[in-house]
Amino acid sequence: MVRAMLMLHTSDWHLGRSLHRADLRAAQAAFLDHLVATVRTEKIDVVLVAGDVYDRAVPPVHAVELCEDALLRLHATGARIVLISGNHDSARRLGFGGGLLDKAGVHLRTRVATLARPVLLEDAHGPVAVYGVPYLEPDAVRDELLSASDPASDPASDPASDPASDPASEPASEPASEPASEPASEPASAQPVPRGHAGVLGHAVRCIQADAEARGVRRRVVMAHGWVSGGAVSDSERDITVGGVGQVPAELFAGFSYVALGHLHGQQTLARHLRYSGSPLPYSFSEAAHHKGSWLVELDAQGTKRAERVPAPVYRRLSVLRGRLPDLLGSAAYARYAGDFVSVALTDAARPEGAMDALRARFPHILVLTFEPEGAVPDRRGYRAILAGRDDLAIAAEFVRHVRNAPATGGEQHLLARAFEAVRAHEQAED
Repeated sequence: MVRAMLMLHTSDWHLGRSLHRADLRAAQAAFLDHLVATVRTEKIDVVLVAGDVYDRAVPPVHAVELCEDALLRLHATGARIVLISGNHDSARRLGFGGGLLDKAGVHLRTRVATLARPVLLEDAHGPVAVYGVPYLEPDAVRDELLSASDPASDPASDPASDPASDPASEPASEPASEPASEPASEPASAQPVPRGHAGVLGHAVRCIQADAEARGVRRRVVMAHGWVSGGAVSDSERDITVGGVGQVPAELFAGFSYVALGHLHGQQTLARHLRYSGSPLPYSFSEAAHHKGSWLVELDAQGTKRAERVPAPVYRRLSVLRGRLPDLLGSAAYARYAGDFVSVALTDAARPEGAMDALRARFPHILVLTFEPEGAVPDRRGYRAILAGRDDLAIAAEFVRHVRNAPATGGEQHLLARAFEAVRAHEQAED
């Protein structure tokens, strides 16, 4: 039996991120342990990391150490690693030392000018070209994209300067300077780059297709970080819209054997060859129902033969609870949420005192508490309209009512009136 190439598609690690100030280092480390074990057990040939390795452009030291350790252990399995930068990453920082790491089989694709420079792999069916497209901020990269497939500026034009290329696996072709090696149509780099996400990513794809045609490689894998139409969003993704438009059409990726996408945090299949791996952990309560994981993808001679979901370990569940405080504290139905990260919306008619402390005694990992009293009608008036015609005491009493959804008592109004009188007396004494 001919062994097909096995790829493991993951993305959006967001190392260094917390969840409402809850430390997620142990959870992220557990996922990376699982990832390394999967690569070793399944004998993965190449690991595809589709961006947002870190949560911030300048990640904390512990996040950098965690990433370094993961890459070292993945490399020790014998797998190749291809990693692109996402919109949360600093492309320059993440790509530091990329030339040296290329020689070791860890390929950092963070520079726009080299997006049409593939990592060339080989299996029994022949060559596979893996192209990594870093996150492209439209207005920042349009000029740089013009050189993405220019032989004068792209190291890929010289196979000897491409550490990712194995000369033995290169198809026979004419030197890049010979007319026979150029596509018959106008070079992609000479075409104007339209504005917006669809414009810059579309130009990048044309550069990649032109390079693959010139190399004679039929099986092509591309990695990209962005919002492809049909993908479902969650609350934890950073908005990347430009002029109100953030999506790119899925049709851009027609003709590829597999497209490994990053950015959206839900694991999703847009087409057989077009998938989001999603984040390995839930990073907002909007992801409480997500099933996290990676994709194990098998390539045969024609392209994607199968894609199998590999579930990620669940460090701690996320649960969203809603109800009255006595019910949440006393009902046995809520006992199974005691070990979860919890978001609670209280529906009591009046805001209970000490609610957070009481809830924390039953749900030690409660992270969010909101007050949404049943039957309350929100006041749609503006701030100026709400205050119009009211004196200081009336405004303060209204604040008390707003906070706890119950009017100030007579005793509380008396205390507020005395407080205002004391302030006025102090101001008059200073005058």
